[in-house]
Amino acid sequence: MTLNKTLMGAVATLALTAGMAAAQDATPGLIIDLGGKFDKSFNESAYNGAQRWVEETGGEYAETELANEAQREQTMRRMAERGANPVVVLGFANGSTLDVVAPDYPDTDFVIVDMVVEQPNVKSVVFSEHEGSYLVGMMAAMASETGTVSFIGGMDVPLISKFACGYAQGAKAVNPDAEVIVNMTGTTPSAWNDPVKGAELTRSQISQGSDVVFAAAGGTGIGVLQAAADADILSIGVDSNQNYLHPGEVLTSMVKRVDNAVYDAFSAAAAGELETGITVMGLDNEGVGFAMDENNAELVSEEMVAAVEEAKAQIIAGEIEVHDFTSDSSCPAY
Repeated sequence: MTLNKTLMGAVATLALTAGMAAAQDATPGLIIDLGGKFDKSFNESAYNGAQRWVEETGGEYAETELANEAQREQTMRRMAERGANPVVVLGFANGSTLDVVAPDYPDTDFVIVDMVVEQPNVKSVVFSEHEGSYLVGMMAAMASETGTVSFIGGMDVPLISKFACGYAQGAKAVNPDAEVIVNMTGTTPSAWNDPVKGAELTRSQISQGSDVVFAAAGGTGIGVLQAAADADILSIGVDSNQNYLHPGEVLTSMVKRVDNAVYDAFSAAAAGELETGITVMGLDNEGVGFAMDENNAELVSEEMVAAVEEAKAQIIAGEIEVHDFTSDSSCPAY
């Protein structure tokens, strides 16, 4: 009896060890959302994180770019069936699909960025975009000469309103009389990749007095930043540091460290240390912030930096509460 128990325990231990080793030896996978790998924003940040992992470790990963909505489920299943582990899925729009797919592959770990999926084999990484947007909203109001600033979102969804509301709240913390114009590009996924529409909306906002525009619109934002530069007003980039796109014209970028989310997922899996559940990346752990470099140094005064850094500390300490639109779909700053 004792011998049998000992043998069974040894077998179980060997199986567990083998399973962990297999997970560590597996090739990670990355599913890039609609809008393109080189959107200079959300997707490209994720790609850069994967590339950093490759450069530092010499590892390899599988990659797929979604071309349309119909590919979401089949792409996840194919990636899991080819043995990729973990499978990192980008974008909130993949949440409902992953919720269906993940239970069918219990031995595969999935990581979704920008949405919560409550399955035992899924790690959900979400960001406190409202906190970073508050800071760049402050900067916008401090830089504005007209008292009117604006926001252009991509697809009209609560996540993007989360950016807009935080931005408006930050602007009005600096100037309670500030006017904040908010427009969304559309209601379908094509809103993420329509730079022409982004430019049109920007010109409309400029005609209403805006002299600082914040774009949270994926590839559409490229048109926003270009139109702002053409009109010689300031813009604010998003997700990746976009200051370099128009040096001296981009006030700052609200960086969202999607690159770190992907890099950390790949690294943790390789070490056999990937934990499922929910991870929130905010100001307190450098998950969001504002970008400073040689391209915007002359646009941002020491006073502006000091004010924003003070607000950042107050938000982390809980002394300033930034409204989260995804928890309460009203925005007191509008």
